[in-house]
Amino acid sequence: MNLIALGQRVQRERHDAGLTLNRLAERSGVSVSMLSSVERGDKAPTVIVLDRIANGLGVSLSTLLVEDERVVVRRAADQDVVEEAGWRRTILSPVVPGVNFEWISSTLPPGCSPDSYPPYAPGSHEFIYVESGTVTLTIDDERTVELSEGDSIYLAADTTLRYANRTDSPCTYYVAALIMRPRARRSPHHAP
Repeated sequence: MNLIALGQRVQRERHDAGLTLNRLAERSGVSVSMLSSVERGDKAPTVIVLDRIANGLGVSLSTLLVEDERVVVRRAADQDVVEEAGWRRTILSPVVPGVNFEWISSTLPPGCSPDSYPPYAPGSHEFIYVESGTVTLTIDDERTVELSEGDSIYLAADTTLRYANRTDSPCTYYVAALIMRPRARRSPHHAP
C-alpha cells in the first residue's frame, strides 16, 4: 500500500467534509497524532484504525483503500530517464492502464543524430514543441523540417522519424504522443 497516497486520500476526504484534525479525532476515536501521521504517510494504520477513520469521515473503507484512477501522480524521482550517446529522454507522463499517451522531455547535445524511430500504428498522433535550440526532423527519409525555440509541429505518428541536432548548442524539446499501440521494430538497426 502506498502510504503517501493513502494519506492524501484521507486528507482530501477530511477537507471535503470540512473537518479539522481535532473534529475528525472526536468523530472517529482516533488520536490527532495518529491521524496526522496517517495523512503525512508516516504510519500504516491497522484495518481497524482505518475503518474508524472512514466512519469518522462518513465514507466507506474502500473509498480510502482504492486509489482514484482519475488522478495519477508521477513524482520526479519516479520518472524514467534514458541516456544514449548524450541524448537524454525523460518520460514525464504517469502510466495509466488503458491510456496510450506519452509526454517526453528530450535534450540532444550538439551534433547528435540518433538512429530512426519506427512508426507507431496508424491513427497515432505526435506533437513536438522546441523549448530551446534547434532540432531537425526527418520524416520517412523523405521530408526534413527544422524547428527552433518556440516552434511546434503535429504529425501523424505512423511515420519513421529521425531527430538530429546539427548545431553547436544543446536542443531541448517535448513530445506528446497519443499512441494506438507501441512502436514496432522495422529492422534490428532501429532504436526502440
